[in-house]
Amino acid sequence: MSSEQMKKIGLVNIIGLGVGGAIGSGIFVTLGSAIGMTGRSVLVVTLIGVFYMLFAYWYNLALSSIFVVNGGDYSMRGMMLPPVLTGYGGWTNVMWAFGITGYSLALTSYLSSLWPVLGEHTSITSMVILTVHFLLTIRGNRIVTIFQNTATAFLLIALFLFIVLGVPHVDPAFFFSPAADGGFFHGGMSGVISAIAIMGFACQGTTMGPVGVARITKNPKLTISLGILVTCAVVSVVYGLMSYVAAGVLPYDKVANQNLSVVASAFLNPVLFAFFIIGGGACAIVSSFLGVLVMIREPLASMADDGWLTGFFGRKAKDGYPYGAFTLVYILAAIPILTGMDFNNVISMLMIPCMFINAYLNTACIKIPEKYPEQFARRSIRCPLWLYKLCCILGGISALLVGITLLRDMALKDAIVAVIVLVVPLALSWRSLKVGNVDRRILEERKEEIIRTETLNG
Repeated sequence: MSSEQMKKIGLVNIIGLGVGGAIGSGIFVTLGSAIGMTGRSVLVVTLIGVFYMLFAYWYNLALSSIFVVNGGDYSMRGMMLPPVLTGYGGWTNVMWAFGITGYSLALTSYLSSLWPVLGEHTSITSMVILTVHFLLTIRGNRIVTIFQNTATAFLLIALFLFIVLGVPHVDPAFFFSPAADGGFFHGGMSGVISAIAIMGFACQGTTMGPVGVARITKNPKLTISLGILVTCAVVSVVYGLMSYVAAGVLPYDKVANQNLSVVASAFLNPVLFAFFIIGGGACAIVSSFLGVLVMIREPLASMADDGWLTGFFGRKAKDGYPYGAFTLVYILAAIPILTGMDFNNVISMLMIPCMFINAYLNTACIKIPEKYPEQFARRSIRCPLWLYKLCCILGGISALLVGITLLRDMALKDAIVAVIVLVVPLALSWRSLKVGNVDRRILEERKEEIIRTETLNG
């Protein structure tokens, strides 16, 4: 076995990558909002939400079982989308600025549980947090990974404490409360749908990490597909246990729209509570924050290479660091902090564009069996053709429903801003193609290269 083959990663690594990428800040920052929307039925929402979001990202699972796409999510989008939407798909990496805003605000909220003075100066604290994280990226992915791995280790310990010590304090009677008092289906079916939509931020990471490492994975079509499915099962159980504790320890009005520190303070002593805030909430957010900065670095650099980002925003350092693109993301992330935008709206600004483009990608996968019959015949997921196509349709509906629900739940002025966020990247992509900053021929050649490589490997 060659040294190159020895470096290939297997199923356990893929599951670890998927679980680590999924279980992070999302559950810490959205669970309280979901409880506010649907009450104790948040338990059901979290159990099924991971699989619901797997359908919303169906194209990742479908394509990884048919093709070996080395560029991960960015290349998959480029393979499936027409040129103008390829640019739009690339711009969704820039839109992660709003997710980064959410991390900054959430970390401020958790730290304020220990040091209330920080909460009295939310904008300043959040801007300092935002700036420090971006400064870390200048040193490269290695230093970021060191911080991220340390944070993840503390996070796992904190989650273990929250679940193991919290379950004995759960009052099962709370789960039989009337809906009006925060019982099941508080807010009706509309509340359930809204909770699934906002929890999508916590449940969407199960596919992104695994599909990004196809190049270094053994038997990638089978390993990544299977790894994604196992990851979803593991994350569903962990999230279910967390929601059981979060919704079952205190009355509804104490936990609705609050972060998990409120629940943790009810059963943890001061020392363990401080560890939960730092090792749990803070480290979860830091880990996800740094993980996103690592995740978007290469796509941003590729956008600059392709011509979607020009001028200063397309500049890179000698080592490839896309400092121009990161500056743009930093500016966009700072705007909601400085304008005092609501947390849920910030998350929606990120999720809405992603879900609409996902709806297109998921339904577009229907054409793969006819367009690439040889490759489809060698797929790793051997489900019947009718079931495959049904999953494509359900994936499109799932993603579209999340996007529409998030948009519906916004106030009119915030919804207008969200629509602008949808339209502007599309206009920028169209302009880049029209003025020749991006070469359509190169985009098409990349698609053909993926198909050619897969044909040779088959």
